[in-house]
Amino acid sequence: MESPNVKGAVAELAVELAATKLGIPVLKPVAEHGRYDMGFEIGTQILRVQVKSARVVRNGTALLISTETARRTASGYMRTKYAPGEIDLLAAYAHELDKCYLLPADLACDRRALQLRLVPARNGQRAFVHEAAKFEFAGAIAQLEERLHGMQEVAGSSPASSTPARQPQAVIGAEELRNRLGWYMERAAAGEEFHVERRGRPYVRLTGAAPQLRLRIPRGVFVGRYGADKVVA
Repeated sequence: MESPNVKGAVAELAVELAATKLGIPVLKPVAEHGRYDMGFEIGTQILRVQVKSARVVRNGTALLISTETARRTASGYMRTKYAPGEIDLLAAYAHELDKCYLLPADLACDRRALQLRLVPARNGQRAFVHEAAKFEFAGAIAQLEERLHGMQEVAGSSPASSTPARQPQAVIGAEELRNRLGWYMERAAAGEEFHVERRGRPYVRLTGAAPQLRLRIPRGVFVGRYGADKVVA
């Protein structure tokens, strides 16, 4: 049986290899025992990444990721949770599946563990369920790079007023929302946005509250209602 230290080392190597294959430069801290294990250089930013091992649980239907740290002290092991602002991303390596996953820090902070579903729930529940497929490493990196590219385009536009606001994903009717509420809630939680009309007039906006993979906004970029939409002095 592998020791926790060996599992942790294997997980870090797997994440480094996955990032390197995608052309992402990986930086490592000189000293150990910091709050993050490595940095990803994406565009002009370096994102702090904490790496964890994930194990298959619930008869192969889910992945369990411990999101707390443990260190030995004079009085025994001390376990602590990550606080907001300490890391930017959480990477996890599932040994049994030989797969890496990348999650937003918001999912890891202020909690001891989280689960990712590998298969749909038997009762059909999809709201408030984190599907592992949505956080697979290559797709998550592509999402980050796409957002950075969009932010750079905004920062380079001139004049600022020429940059159009990002349009909503779709406009739907109130009747359509009522008939397929569960499906639209799931899509909104995944990051999509819907504007709902009632009797042909704008009524409400449906957007997700779940944490999303994101980049820190560069200085000088103003984040408006639909994302980074103008540059300020």
